Amino acid sequence: MHYSPTLVASFRKCCVVLAFSASFLISSPVAISQVQSPSSLEEPPGPHAEQQKFFETKILTVLRNHCYECHSKTAANVEGGLWLDSRVSMRDGGDTGPAIVPGKPADSLLFQALCSQENQMPPDGALPPEVIADFELWILDGAFDSREDDSEARELDYSGAREFWAFQAPELPVLPQVSDVSWPRSSLDVFVLEKLEEHGLTPATPADPATLIRRLYFDLIGLPPAPEDLRAYVDSPSEEAYQAIVERLLASPLFGERQSQHWLDVVRYAETEGFEYDRHLPEMWRYRDYVVQSFAEDKPYDRFITEQLAGDELDPENVEYRIAAGFHRLGAVRRNAGNQQVASSRNEVLTERTDIVGSAMLGLTIGCCRCHDHKFDPISQVDYYRLQAYFAATQEDNVSLLSDADSQALAAKTKEIEQEIQKLKDSITGLNEADISATRSRISELEKSLPPAGPTACSIRNDFTNFDPIRVLKRGDPDKPGAIVGLRELGILVDDSLPELDPNTAHPRTRLAASLTLPNHPLTARVIVNRIWQSHFGRGIVSTTNDFGRNGSAPSHPELLDYLAQELVRSDWSTKELHRQIVLSNTYRQASEATEPTLAARLDADNVWLSHMSRRRLSAEEIRDAMLFTAGRLNVTVGGESIMVPVEQELIDQLYKPSQWDVAKDETQHYRRSIYLIAKRNLRLPFMEVFDQPAAQTSCAERPQSTHARQALEMLNGPLANELAGALVQRLHREVGPESSAMVERAFWLVAGRPPTQLEDQLSEDFLEQGSQREFCLAMFSLNAFLYVN
Repeated sequence: MHYSPTLVASFRKCCVVLAFSASFLISSPVAISQVQSPSSLEEPPGPHAEQQKFFETKILTVLRNHCYECHSKTAANVEGGLWLDSRVSMRDGGDTGPAIVPGKPADSLLFQALCSQENQMPPDGALPPEVIADFELWILDGAFDSREDDSEARELDYSGAREFWAFQAPELPVLPQVSDVSWPRSSLDVFVLEKLEEHGLTPATPADPATLIRRLYFDLIGLPPAPEDLRAYVDSPSEEAYQAIVERLLASPLFGERQSQHWLDVVRYAETEGFEYDRHLPEMWRYRDYVVQSFAEDKPYDRFITEQLAGDELDPENVEYRIAAGFHRLGAVRRNAGNQQVASSRNEVLTERTDIVGSAMLGLTIGCCRCHDHKFDPISQVDYYRLQAYFAATQEDNVSLLSDADSQALAAKTKEIEQEIQKLKDSITGLNEADISATRSRISELEKSLPPAGPTACSIRNDFTNFDPIRVLKRGDPDKPGAIVGLRELGILVDDSLPELDPNTAHPRTRLAASLTLPNHPLTARVIVNRIWQSHFGRGIVSTTNDFGRNGSAPSHPELLDYLAQELVRSDWSTKELHRQIVLSNTYRQASEATEPTLAARLDADNVWLSHMSRRRLSAEEIRDAMLFTAGRLNVTVGGESIMVPVEQELIDQLYKPSQWDVAKDETQHYRRSIYLIAKRNLRLPFMEVFDQPAAQTSCAERPQSTHARQALEMLNGPLANELAGALVQRLHREVGPESSAMVERAFWLVAGRPPTQLEDQLSEDFLEQGSQREFCLAMFSLNAFLYVN
């Protein structure tokens, strides 16, 4: 290749370039003849000596000296998702598009940036005009790039990265020395006290009996104690009585309902697929019941996640296992894209199935690696697709739970009706308008008479006869597949010598589950321990419960986290035993006000070191359930099909298919616990939404606790609050009669878990002399003493 001196000189006279480039291309047939189409240059021909010399001396040197600091694999923070240190990554581009379009400087974002005065690159000063001219010449001539691309197979160096605490196996720590040896009740308390003493703080006094028992009930079963149970303990508190209450609550079926809500939040449980159609998944409520039963029965946590990851592989005939594998169907699915097997739709499904394992079980943001190596953690893009390879063969599978005879009868009945419908449709042609209308009405009647599918398990299965091996996708784009990868867990978590498994490996998810549940796995036990700790204290030992990586928070009590993780494994992965340890500790039994509030606020405003118990607002489900319980309306039936309750018609009308919202005919079902209300992505109940119920689009590691006017309006004007306030009046009349002082006393024990103060008693009786009893009960539901747990 030879550049004419006249041509080079003319380029160097012009730097602002976009308009000049267009006019020059029109007037220079020689230049145009040298420009090759982008498609012909996707993989350049063998290097010409002059092209290679020009690239390496004029272009590559500039990239290294001025661009790699922010746009290469060695950059601390890659700006705009753009790598300029390989041929393919330059042409794939960053967040805003291709950096280089061979033959077209005006379409090449890198060249535009070099010429821009508003968004100048490099940011520390414009390049000389002659250098910018070199880049334009280079792009016009096809952007020859002699660099070998390693974006598909880049391996990270894990040797130093494994020093990070989260990637080291938990070790049983030595019990620390503390000054106040009289305070700790357990090893847990010793670890907490060590940090308190280190930061100049002291534990709070024990919570009063009424506060402690109300806290315990809500934390373990999500409901308030009955006044009689509460008063029995308040009148005669003892260690034996407290432990007896703990054991009774742990054994209650209500325990499974309360604890399962935390898990359902994390795995973004919903019974519909979201997006425009929001199609209902067949009987996905069975998965919810599986989770409730697992926590109620204290299923070992390693078994719990194994069944969800690989239940269909463990035993295809085991209904419980098939239901558990419905875990993989919980992600939102876009059905309005036509063929669900096209690359983009299939990739969305596999992405959901991969990312949730990272969030829920590993506590890592692995989804960041779908398009590029992780910006903070030692996880490569290749690692991501190796993990995704465990799910490559998975396909949706709605398993009929009918017997063979019933299935055949159902199929025969369905076929008979469908054939009659088809005959009627075929007969419409040639009918008059009246007959057409009658025929269509008959078709509609027959369609409604089609028998339901029968009991179903919404699950998955492997299909090795019809699957594509996983490839590394350039920039996560399914239209840019790279090299095929095999199965392997994240490189940071396994030995470097561990090979990839073949893409056709049998029972791939069983192998993944076995790896995740090894007793010395760095993350699995720590992550679930941290979630359970957060459920009791409002904050995890690692406050970023879905992110144990470098961009997450460091553990406040690392030795305590490792101790509890080791205890979980030692107890055969019993989560109930972990709950028991926590609620029996002195740390848990502290009052919600520090011994020295001013000092605690100054030294530890967020109560990281646990010098007292943090207050928390009840969750949306707890508020609704507590109102039902207090009003005497709660239906405690366990399990079964999800319930749709009445809701504003304008919300139903916004659904793609309003007929999907079918309100339960039996009104007593409307008063079931909130966990049994249908979890529909495109219609959350206004009451639940206003009190921060998550939308189930992504994993919810921690519920926010917002405070805003809509909450007050819902409690004062909402139909649920007003209906249950009336029901509470009826309960008070049944139990103590209409006399004001008796009503006030009973109402406070029911709603607040304590007697009224003297001022509260006087104000309440004064109000009842003039105001409505229903409005008094409505006001009771809005008390902080009802909405918050101390």
